[in-house]
Amino acid sequence: MRAFLWCNGSIPSSSVIDLVVSADVPVFGVDGGADRASESGIEVDEVLGDLDSVDARDWRGRVVELIGQTTSDLAKSLVLLIDRGFTEIDVVGVDGGEPDHVLGNWAAMLDAPAGAIIRMHHESRVTTRVHPEDGEFSVEIGQGESFSVFALEPGKVWISGSKWEVNGEFLALSSRGLHNEGEGGIVSVRGDGILIVISNS
Repeated sequence: MRAFLWCNGSIPSSSVIDLVVSADVPVFGVDGGADRASESGIEVDEVLGDLDSVDARDWRGRVVELIGQTTSDLAKSLVLLIDRGFTEIDVVGVDGGEPDHVLGNWAAMLDAPAGAIIRMHHESRVTTRVHPEDGEFSVEIGQGESFSVFALEPGKVWISGSKWEVNGEFLALSSRGLHNEGEGGIVSVRGDGILIVISNS
């Protein structure tokens, strides 16, 4: 079961929207992201968040207030959707704004529990969360095509099918995983901690 989350960052291009949005997939606006989605002509099923950047009166009957300031609205929305049984969550509107918000969007992948593939769609790249409880992540990456793997949590990491393979080495958040390359086949990634893979798809 798949869901689509629209955050309150820069409005994505039509090519990103067309790639991600599907008529049979519910759209959830993360606080002010609901207004951004609506401005782009997208029908929003529900508005999620603490409602500090959206006028809830405009969304009467379609609001789920997520109280608490210990995690971001995106993190709380991911938890809610995973609790509802969604197993694939695509997110847009994560770029732009202050750098702390951009980093906070990646940190939300650390806050979210296991049980769902989470993909953040940027203009030219996709960030995919790899949770140790969800098993190995595999993606086809072309010969010489770049991708990056970052450890949001320290732990052992395995990367195979790439130019530079990693076999159970301990990695923490660093620049070590920046710009690996595909070999024209399947790249597989797994780790003891939560990882993100940034690639073209």
